[in-house]
This record gives sequence, structure tokens and C-alpha cells, in this order.
Amino acid sequence: MANIAISGKKLVVTKDKHRILNELDFTIKAGTVTGLIGPSGSGKTTLMRSIIGVQKYDGELTVLGKSAGHKGLRKSIGYVTQSPAVYPDLTVEQNLRYFATLVRTDKMDVKQVIDTVHLTNQRRQVAGSLSGGQMARVSLAVALLGRPELLVLDEPTVGLDPVLRNELWDLFTELASQGRTLLISSHVMDEAARCENLLLLRDGKLLWRDSLKKLLTATKQREVGDAFVTMIHAAERAEKMKGGKR
Repeated sequence: MANIAISGKKLVVTKDKHRILNELDFTIKAGTVTGLIGPSGSGKTTLMRSIIGVQKYDGELTVLGKSAGHKGLRKSIGYVTQSPAVYPDLTVEQNLRYFATLVRTDKMDVKQVIDTVHLTNQRRQVAGSLSGGQMARVSLAVALLGRPELLVLDEPTVGLDPVLRNELWDLFTELASQGRTLLISSHVMDEAARCENLLLLRDGKLLWRDSLKKLLTATKQREVGDAFVTMIHAAERAEKMKGGKR
């Protein structure tokens, strides 16, 4: 479907005979901000690596109309890892010009992404001297080069103070309003309130795959953290009942 950016069906990732992702079924609508929420070790990074095409998987995983890993997706996906992927001894602009040559884009694109992430005044500043929030925005700017349709951001706000986190989330919302699709992982529950839709992941299983509003309604909770705990307890009860029937 044209309005679906990512779709997974019976998605499984196994490492050393251990299932990291266990038969995930989900869809992510185009032009939305989806939060991939869950504790450390839940499988968030593995799912993101599968989506960008660097992780082997079983089942079906479609990204922008193609199977994940298809060479035709390389310029359509921007990926931001947990650690800033920039050169600290180069300026902001020098970093972006270097990465622009790799994705074969032009100087106007460099200028545009610098403006988009609000680093115009820091464009000639050495990256190593930037604040944590500014460095995170440089990494995001690199991912934006080439105008990708999909942005996959792995814990982009980790280690940042609340003010800087708010600034980045405002930017994510702005990018979605421009038609980009964003998948953003986090283990911070209050960040889920910023997302239109949620994938709640725990121990490689999806506990939720719909809107935040529906989650709060279904669990009769006001806060997403409480809703997540409710979903965990419900899953545990279901597992006990399943085990008792064997």
C-alpha cells in the first residue's frame, strides 16, 4: 500500500540459536513519527538493523515497497546510530561535504540540511567542540543528506538533558510534517508521548503496535510508562495461561 512505509510479517532474527526477534507483525505509516520503545536488550537495535538492510532475518520485511536490504533502498534511508558518526577534527560543514560526496549529493543539499537541523551559526565550528545536542544534530544532518524518505534513529537523545531532548523531538516532528517517515528508538517512556504510533518491544516480542491514544484507552492508563507495565503484566498472564494448558 502506498501509505505504508514499513511492513513486517512473521519477522524473526536468530543469533546463536536464540531468537532476538520473535515473529513480529507490524506496519508503519508513511509521514509519521513512530516510537520503538522498550528496555535495553529488548531487540530495538536488531529490528532497526533489519530495516536498514544490514541484519539477516527470516519472514517478510518490506521497506518503501522493496524487501529490506534491496540495493535500491540505499539512498532512501537515513540511519543515525547511538554514537555520533562524525569526524571531531572537521567543521560541521566539512563533515557534511565529505559525507555528501559519498551519497553523491550537492552543496545546496549540504546547506539545506545544516539549516534544517538549526546549525547555521555553527557550520564553521569544529565538531569536537560542539555540545552533545549539537553533535546529535550533526549526525542527523548526515542522515538527511540525499533527502531520504525514511529516517531510522537509534536512541538519538540518549545522554542529553531534557531541554536538548525537547529541541530534537521538535525537529523530528518538523521533519515528519515535511513528509518524512521517522522510526525512533528509545528506552525513555516519556518520549513515547511525542509519537503518533508506538511499537512496544520486550524480550523480542511486540506488546503493542498501534497509536499512543489507543494504547492509553486499551490499558485505561494516563501515562505510557504505566500502560507499558500493564501490557507486560497482560503478556505474562497470557504466557502463564498458555503454559498451564499444555
